[in-house]
Amino acid sequence: MGTSSFHQTLLISMAVLATMVGSAVGGNFYQDFDLTWGGQRAKIFGGGQMLTLSLDKTSGSGFQSKKEYLFGRIDMQLKLVAGNSAGTVTAYYLSSQGPTHDEIDFEFLGNVSGDPYILHTNVFTQGKGNREQQFYLWFDPTKNFHTYSIIWKPQHITFLVDNTPIRVFNNGENRGIPFPKNQAMRIYSSLWNADDWATRGGLVKADWSKAPFTAYYRNFQADAKFQVTPVSSSRSRNSGEFANGDWQSNALDANARRRLRWVQKNFMIYNYCTDLKRFPQGFPTECK
Repeated sequence: MGTSSFHQTLLISMAVLATMVGSAVGGNFYQDFDLTWGGQRAKIFGGGQMLTLSLDKTSGSGFQSKKEYLFGRIDMQLKLVAGNSAGTVTAYYLSSQGPTHDEIDFEFLGNVSGDPYILHTNVFTQGKGNREQQFYLWFDPTKNFHTYSIIWKPQHITFLVDNTPIRVFNNGENRGIPFPKNQAMRIYSSLWNADDWATRGGLVKADWSKAPFTAYYRNFQADAKFQVTPVSSSRSRNSGEFANGDWQSNALDANARRRLRWVQKNFMIYNYCTDLKRFPQGFPTECK
């Protein structure tokens, strides 16, 4: 092989390697997700590096992952609907299927211009949710991209914003509290009209003169340490397969615990575990 041919082959190899590395770090929406509803309101562009969902008066839009996951760390960068987003909900969550499904939720409740988004979180086990915690964010989520993460382990579920933990839901099966551990889940996201409840309990409606409303996504990642082989929709796995290795690391470090306390003290605006009106007969077991 001549020098010129060798250099050309080397450059091609480096380009292929760079593409592979970039895909591993940031994922590729063409490879990882299907656009499932909303027609042209859901779009992938930039060579698979960017995705947008839009909502107008006719319809919202959504996508879901091609793979299913049983435990994992999932990261996604989002930039939310800017301006008057009242009545809109951008949902980003893990879910299995069926009446006894498990689900781990981020939902971003829009608001009128100048008022903060509400980040709504919930955990469903065996079809039952009602474990809501809500937060304001310490930044404007419409100005730049921010990373929203779910770490799902057999021991606990952690919700993170820009790698700061905001909520931990621990496995309390030893106290009779169901925990999602047997049903594989897909990643879903949607942008939809919820102006019957999303903003001030439905008092503030969507301003359709501002439509279309658009949310932006990039840099999806399923951490290789946690990603598992996709399973069929009818199959579950035993969490005991992950009894060793990274799955044993089930505690936040001291800095993460401080950040968690800081968020919950300064930015939590609703916690089902302190809602006396909702639970006059006593709080759920996991709250005690």
